[in-house]
Amino acid sequence: MTPMFRLEEVAKVYSRRATQVVAFQTPSLEIATGDYVAIVGPSGSGKTTLLSLLGGLLSPTRGRVFLAGQSLFDLSVTARTRLRREKIGFVFQSFNLVPYLTAIENVQVPLYLAGVQKSDQQQRAAALLQRVGIGDRLHHKPSELSVGQQQRVALARTLANNPPVILADEPTGNLDPDSRQRVLDAFAELHRAGHTIVMVTHDLSAADHALRRLNLNGGAICNMSAPASTRAA
Repeated sequence: MTPMFRLEEVAKVYSRRATQVVAFQTPSLEIATGDYVAIVGPSGSGKTTLLSLLGGLLSPTRGRVFLAGQSLFDLSVTARTRLRREKIGFVFQSFNLVPYLTAIENVQVPLYLAGVQKSDQQQRAAALLQRVGIGDRLHHKPSELSVGQQQRVALARTLANNPPVILADEPTGNLDPDSRQRVLDAFAELHRAGHTIVMVTHDLSAADHALRRLNLNGGAICNMSAPASTRAA
């Protein structure tokens, strides 16, 4: 089976004051379809850089990044954007909600862009918000929601078009315990349904929910291992 992601001789290098800084590099990396990987490591280790490379948001200085067998950065910008929209859902710690839209309207945005009929948009958005536990906040704007509730709206928006891949950057950061658990439960449900999940996290107990843990340090992969809870099982 073609892996969901494959990296070949990839490096991302920045030049700062005539010095080259390697943000991330690897001779090879594969993430299987249906895998659930937690990326961990200290600040500055290259976690977010790797996630951005996988998501087609950041081009490598050298090497090739494949998504479902297609070389992302050999595609035109339009084709890459289309592939990303069809294949990937992003969950960011900063939420990136539209402040003047309500919760249900925020979730409708990707459905609108996909050409879904308005009545179907509303029905699916409401069902997703109910699924993440805030069905009673459909018409609240982000400023009227708690941090945890905003993250749940962001998660519902990510799931709107049912993407096969979820890329999450610190999805449980700064969340209350109930919201944190709901996010992790949603990821577990998505993984059971066959979705591929790659999650950057400083939360090692959240990382234990993944099948594998990818450890980074200094922009390089130290090892890929099963989390402690998985090994114990």
